Amino acid sequence: MIFYPKKSIRTHHGFSLVEVIVALGIFAIVSIGIYSSIIFVFKAVYNSRLRIVESSVLNDQMEIIRNMNYNDVGIVNGSPTGVLNRIVTMTRDNIPFTITQTIRSVDDPYDGTIGGTPNDTDPADYKLVEESIICNNCAQKNPLVLDTTIAPKFLEGDPKNGALFIQVFDGNAQDIQGATVHVVASSVSPPIDLTDTTDNQGYLKLVSIPAGQNAYNITVTKVGYTSAQTISSTIQNPNPLRPPASVVAQGLSNVSFSINKVGTLQVVSEDTTCNQTAIGTFTLRGTKLIGQNPDVYVVNKTFSTNVTSPVIFSPLGGDAYNISLSGGDIIGTIPMQPIQLIPGVTQPVQIITGSGTINPWLVDVVNASDGQPVSNAIVTVTSSNGYVQTFTTGVGHIRQTDWSGGSGQTTSTDPTKYAIDDGHVDVHSSVGNMELTSTGGIYDTSGWLESSVYDLGISANFVNLVWQPLAQPIATGADSIRLQVAVSNSSTPATWNFVGPDGTNNTYYNSNNLALSQTLNGNRYF
Repeated sequence: MIFYPKKSIRTHHGFSLVEVIVALGIFAIVSIGIYSSIIFVFKAVYNSRLRIVESSVLNDQMEIIRNMNYNDVGIVNGSPTGVLNRIVTMTRDNIPFTITQTIRSVDDPYDGTIGGTPNDTDPADYKLVEESIICNNCAQKNPLVLDTTIAPKFLEGDPKNGALFIQVFDGNAQDIQGATVHVVASSVSPPIDLTDTTDNQGYLKLVSIPAGQNAYNITVTKVGYTSAQTISSTIQNPNPLRPPASVVAQGLSNVSFSINKVGTLQVVSEDTTCNQTAIGTFTLRGTKLIGQNPDVYVVNKTFSTNVTSPVIFSPLGGDAYNISLSGGDIIGTIPMQPIQLIPGVTQPVQIITGSGTINPWLVDVVNASDGQPVSNAIVTVTSSNGYVQTFTTGVGHIRQTDWSGGSGQTTSTDPTKYAIDDGHVDVHSSVGNMELTSTGGIYDTSGWLESSVYDLGISANFVNLVWQPLAQPIATGADSIRLQVAVSNSSTPATWNFVGPDGTNNTYYNSNNLALSQTLNGNRYF
């Protein structure tokens, strides 16, 4: 008998490609997490060390200021004046820092305030010192700030000094905080040359500054806003409306400035056949004055250009502007002159020009209630020598502010009706307003309404949407109402292509987009 040894059977297992990929993925996730944690810890340690160094620097600066003579605690040419520089650069532990020093005299209400009850005629009770430091090369976003108060031993301040309160607001009388105010008074002793910002109430309050008659020149600026300033008398402007401010000893002087968001005029010149032309030499003038007897305007400039593309005028403040040509006639403008520029808005302007004539007239016919142009108005011009000429105005505007007549009107004949809606718009509860429908006090989330077709009678150029009112209730949120428009040279096209400001159906007009796209021009039906 033959015996064979029993074979040992072994099973060898390996890893599939999927298992390898999953394992690598898990390893990568864990590794990235560990790496991110290490980087976070290093950053936290570095930032903590940086704050410790900055705190040490500020404490050193504060200790130096506390040991100074009280009269020396101030900014060179500042208010209060002193021996300290507003901006200081230094290096600590091989790290470069920039220190900004701000010092203000404080009128404490304990003993009354200047101009108040009781009236504190010596209002510089003590000084507020603020020191801020930031690392120049550390990508640090916010500076470290430290402040303290320093009081005199005996007298509060100099009785020969006074106070100047500077207020800044916009065209709607809303306070503007964070506006930069530059004050220069070289004729007083010691001279003043300081830059500071307005507080939350739009004020910069300077107390205990040297008295001086028309000594303080003030300039107010803010990014994105127009500027305002005091103006000294000159030959060209002998009677400025806002001369340099005065400060009376132991008295309070108040001055105020209005600044607005920057607006822009985008001007295009065209001939009577709508071909774009060079503007040439023209004058742009507003209505706001900086001087009287004679009148001196904020904007009154003559430009000479042969550019046929739009000419941009910015920054401009909110005002009514007129444009006049040299060597040519303005047959009309869209919109009509004077051109109302809303602060913060870019307003397109079309100038229709013609050859120069003797004694040209431009007659605009507007609605007395809202100032909008009147269509198909008959204008007759006569003279004593028998001259008679009759003209008819073109399309001025279309207006609809009431949809209470309901839907079902294809072509606009009834000014209270419209074409169609989705059932989620309420135009009946408050006539003249448009709201979302509500059930049991719960409003629908959205809805839409489509107007009837307006027949303009001719192929027209489209300029602006006019919102009434411009601002919607805050509770409705941003862009609560959005518009798209459609045009055609047929009253019944196969489809209406609704578009927004960029000429596509991807955008919408809102309260910040008032100018209609020029791609709409040349169509009769809207």
